[in-house]
Amino acid sequence: MRSDSPLYLDAAATTPLGEAARSAMADAERHAWANPSSLHGFGLAAAESLERSRARLATALGTHAEAVRFCSGATESIHLALLGTASRMPPSRLLISAVEHPAVLAAAAQLAARGWQVVTLPVDSTGVVSLRALEALLEPPTRLVSVIWGQSEVGTVQPLEAIGLRCRQAGVVFHTDAVQVAPHLPIDFEALPVDLLSLTAHKLEGPRGVGALLLKSSVGLAALQGGGGQERGLRAGTEPVVLAAGFAAALEGAVARQHSDQRSAQRSGHHSSVQQQRDALLGALLDLPGVQLSGPHPQHQPRLPHHISLWLSGSGGRPLDGRQLVRALWQEGVACSSGSACRSGAAGHASSPVLVALGLSAAEAAAGVRFTLGPWLSASDLERVPAALQRAMEAC
Repeated sequence: MRSDSPLYLDAAATTPLGEAARSAMADAERHAWANPSSLHGFGLAAAESLERSRARLATALGTHAEAVRFCSGATESIHLALLGTASRMPPSRLLISAVEHPAVLAAAAQLAARGWQVVTLPVDSTGVVSLRALEALLEPPTRLVSVIWGQSEVGTVQPLEAIGLRCRQAGVVFHTDAVQVAPHLPIDFEALPVDLLSLTAHKLEGPRGVGALLLKSSVGLAALQGGGGQERGLRAGTEPVVLAAGFAAALEGAVARQHSDQRSAQRSGHHSSVQQQRDALLGALLDLPGVQLSGPHPQHQPRLPHHISLWLSGSGGRPLDGRQLVRALWQEGVACSSGSACRSGAAGHASSPVLVALGLSAAEAAAGVRFTLGPWLSASDLERVPAALQRAMEAC
């Protein structure tokens, strides 16, 4: 990216389509465009492409093809996981964290309307779920737990294995939203104490409109809609063969980068290139007056390696408006976010509920800005970001 071009630092919202996904989709458009349920040669070619994509996803995620169900994205995956599981149970209790994505909150609200108890687990000032509160509630009528693995607004990485092991010991079904984790951290689904896992393609340089739900064979799900019985009866509707091909190629690219970074770290002791860029940029930003980190500090606790979230104040400690800052930064040629892109479209959400859950006031929680990096950026691209933020803060 040229130094005078706008910089895209909003990977947690979505990512540009990568060349591997683009090429895979173009090939599928030429050779696998038919309905995979059709019995003629064109349909069989599409069905073969779909199952090959499923197998590639499974291999990249440490599981087998039978565990993978394609969905339209993470929102549908989350709803299928929670509502589909709950449909096989009597009304019971669902535990969620205080820092969940709006999709989990929406599914939880539907369960509450069906007579389920929904209890929100508190988090500490860095967004980590209280294991003590979880343990106290892992008894009947709790039957289902959903905790986000990597928090999109503040970068917190939850102690997933500790949560999952406690759920498994209690016989409680455990779902996690792994949308932000999948592009950056390895996932070995069969080795994880997780029953259901949601992810999506467009966060890892894949296409919009396709995601997946991974499920262990022990989990019983009910379909949310009727129709042709696709995806082993769990998701009616013609499968997105072309999008699935792009998804598989993009995920394989992300996993290849993870492995390369891991080998490099073992040889040199250095973090991944994205994490090195993030750490350098974070240090420069925290040197600016009025800039404070929200979420965990990466030197002390696990944090998504591409993620920076800040809350900003002006003269006299006055919290600055995050949305105004995002607009001002765009005038400086920097694209970023004031929080969850899925939350910012909702009317009345000036303050981030996630930041409020971390203990910030409503005014402070409206002053958040997020920078999330991707492999399309170089260290030299990021050199102009601190000065751009300083000018944007002065303009607000």
